[in-house]
Amino acid sequence: MPYQNHTLFSGGAQGAENQFGKLAEYHGLSEVNYTFEGHRIERTRGVRVLTDEELTQKDVSLTYVSRLLNRKFTNAEKMRKVLQTIMWQVESSQQIFVVGSILEDGTVKGGTGWGAEFAKICNKELYVFDQTKSAWSKWEHGAWGAVEAPVITAAHFTGTGTRFLEENGKKALEELFSRSFK
Repeated sequence: MPYQNHTLFSGGAQGAENQFGKLAEYHGLSEVNYTFEGHRIERTRGVRVLTDEELTQKDVSLTYVSRLLNRKFTNAEKMRKVLQTIMWQVESSQQIFVVGSILEDGTVKGGTGWGAEFAKICNKELYVFDQTKSAWSKWEHGAWGAVEAPVITAAHFTGTGTRFLEENGKKALEELFSRSFK
């Protein structure tokens, strides 16, 4: 297994995260899926259940996240924990790959948007496959720019995104892994 030193960090949820995990397993990569007690995920490989203490280490104001993303997040404990696990994913990696939709304000739609915003804050290499436009974009110099065929080059990378993975998103991930792990 030539890529055994590569590790996917994800959340194991249905949709994009499940597909990232399947592709990582197929290509012989390690996989870490951050979750918390009582959270239902689809991936069972590489599950890492975060303790309440570990989750608290990544506590963030939901008011701050709501303002940053121009949308409302409830104070529900589950949402807070999901955002905290996303922070663990992003912090563990050098490259971040997201499947979703880039909105007019430059944020990514849904809770997935927090992963992209946190990656920007941490100055991580960030790519988004926009299912609406069927195209990859890279965050550079404070703006999104088109990129033809990104490649996973970091040994530690994050794969996250929408629960509603469409065929073009699935195909984009398959091609990403094929290009990266020949």
